[in-house]
Amino acid sequence: MAIKIQTQNGEIKIENDVIASVVGGATIANPGVVGMASRAALRDGVNQILNRENYGRGVVVSQTDAGVIVDVYIVVRYGVKLAEISTSVQRKVKYYLDSYLGIHVPEVNVIVQGIETKD
Repeated sequence: MAIKIQTQNGEIKIENDVIASVVGGATIANPGVVGMASRAALRDGVNQILNRENYGRGVVVSQTDAGVIVDVYIVVRYGVKLAEISTSVQRKVKYYLDSYLGIHVPEVNVIVQGIETKD
């Protein structure tokens, strides 16, 4: 499913994979975020951290009447404050999507799938 933006010159379609890449880049740019996690942790492996090519498996993009809603699944470093890192991810994702793609996102949900500890 693509996000459609109507302009005076025509229609722009942005695929979910593009949105997922931008969201993934914004997410891992936050200190304390180890990487993206799969939203299907039991099927894909709980401890698997997704690489850039698989960000789409860690991001859910949906359209509602309120606008585009983004769910982000992350793995964080042990010792970071979850509320602070989640707020930082939300702000940065909203900023990146607005700046790079022109998409206003009213809601970014952050789901912490795991905490990486140093063994």
